Amino acid sequence: MKKIAILGASYLQLPLVKKAKENNHEIHCFAWDDGKAVCKEYVDYFYDISVLEKESILAKCKEVGIDGILTIATDICIPTIAYIAQALNLPGNSIECSMLTTNKSLMRKCFEENNIASPRSISISEFNPRDFDLFSYPLIIKPSDRSGSLGVIKIDSPEGATEAVENAVNYSFSKTCVVEEFITGKEVSVETISWKGEHKIITITDKEITKEPYFVELAHHQPSALPEDIKNKIHEITYKILEATKVENGASHVELIITDKGKVYPIEIGSRMGGDFIGSDLVELSTGFDYLQAVTDIALNRFSFPTDIASEKYSGVYFLSKNTEYLLPFFSDIENQNILKKEITNPSLQDVHSSNDRSGYLIYQSDHKIDFK
Repeated sequence: MKKIAILGASYLQLPLVKKAKENNHEIHCFAWDDGKAVCKEYVDYFYDISVLEKESILAKCKEVGIDGILTIATDICIPTIAYIAQALNLPGNSIECSMLTTNKSLMRKCFEENNIASPRSISISEFNPRDFDLFSYPLIIKPSDRSGSLGVIKIDSPEGATEAVENAVNYSFSKTCVVEEFITGKEVSVETISWKGEHKIITITDKEITKEPYFVELAHHQPSALPEDIKNKIHEITYKILEATKVENGASHVELIITDKGKVYPIEIGSRMGGDFIGSDLVELSTGFDYLQAVTDIALNRFSFPTDIASEKYSGVYFLSKNTEYLLPFFSDIENQNILKKEITNPSLQDVHSSNDRSGYLIYQSDHKIDFK
């Protein structure tokens, strides 16, 4: 029996916990017991320790003698995992990689240094009008180190800049934010797997996003409907990003934007599986590749690349909110064989400003893309 440490205990980690249980691993879970630690009831050992408490977690992992450490779908755990993996000589990514893939300020600098064409940007900790002289409006302002669209907003004029910067900095752990030029286009993500510095693209995910100014994801679909020439550009820039940010092991989730002229720009990279059920559910539903098993095996130093990964089915997830009230009838539709999972988490629907405002989800698998609109 292998001993595996999982950081985080929210619903995001539950698929990983269940996969580890399927493998008969002994699970040691670290997270604040804040009332949302749903994994607490499933794991063998639960420790009420913040995922930011590196030394406390390291001490317990040494005491237990863990064989691997990982998380999925969340950025906040990544630096701690890298720190502990390095200290215990376990498979993982470097501390430098963990910073380059969780701090958008460092990420943007990395892209620039590696000649990866990106939106023009600066990193700031407070509003200074002179900083904005470099740009033309509209602009996107986002915290340097948060996910889930928290604190992300588009501004169209200097009048909104002060409040937007203050809001983004307040959300940021490092109390900094990124200001970048606004580029319009279609958003996608690329789901990848890496092992000892070798990378493989699993699939490309098409996204549906709310209208400005908040840009919250309302649906994801696999495989991408983009033409092959654009997919080739996406593959090329994805491999460059993985190399530039020094990803060596595990899942990565690369977000890109494609302009109407066919140019591909990076939004960001996370050196972890994509959230929103992309990694935990959609990848296997659309390709047959057991992504959860792969990241578990990598953490335990026993992974090997599959000979081939191909799109076999279509899969997707829709999120319920005031913006997507049209979905409500499908939550009571018991005849639809394509809907595999569905849940209303909050019957009070609201307009979404971040992913925390969504009120439910439904996941489908089919032989074609399903449009519930």
